[in-house]
Amino acid sequence: MHDDRLIVALDVHAMEDVESLVETLGDSVTHYKVGMELFYSVGASVVSYLKEKGKQVFLDLKLHDIPNTVAGGLCSLMGLGADILNIHASGGYTMMKKSAEALRAAAEKQGIACPKLIAVTVLTSINAEEWAEMGHTGDIGEQVIRLAELAKKAGLDGVVASPQEAAAIRKACGEDFLIVTPGIRPAGSSLDDQSRISTPSAALRNGATHLVVGRPVRSAEDPRAAAEKIVKEMGEA
Repeated sequence: MHDDRLIVALDVHAMEDVESLVETLGDSVTHYKVGMELFYSVGASVVSYLKEKGKQVFLDLKLHDIPNTVAGGLCSLMGLGADILNIHASGGYTMMKKSAEALRAAAEKQGIACPKLIAVTVLTSINAEEWAEMGHTGDIGEQVIRLAELAKKAGLDGVVASPQEAAAIRKACGEDFLIVTPGIRPAGSSLDDQSRISTPSAALRNGATHLVVGRPVRSAEDPRAAAEKIVKEMGEA
């Protein structure tokens, strides 16, 4: 039993930990997120390993720089074979538009499928108090929607956003728009360092297309059973 919409976060820093978890989870998980900690530690080898295992890969490096630098970086990363790449929406419309155009042009030139490109809106670790401390006067949710609409206008495939904003994003950006939601915690789980969270079924009902889950699977006594429990919860949406 598996669901491609479940993305398990490989927030570790050694290949032996990756291999152990992937082998343990087996066919119960088909989609993995590779973030900074792991990629900066082992490099492209982890993407190659996962693709050899027939897995989908969300390469979560959150590029954020001037437009040409981000566009070039994405074109370099595309060669690794990841299925989803991401950038920060706060880099602005021009950065996002040039990135999407460059990535699609490079994929067409190479004759390969273009990975999905999504934009991070506001990190799910940021709560209202911290948001205000950063100098923002508006509501977090309002900014998330604004950035999601900007990402769609720039030609991106979707966004990363908290499950709390998923319904509003779906309403604003339509059905053909990816909404990848971290901050997913099955009932009874620890919040860890997430502030804006949801259960799997609630996130999907609100419009999320993919759910990113890390510690509730990785740190479970039985990771496979934990993953299968989440997939069951997803089926109840």
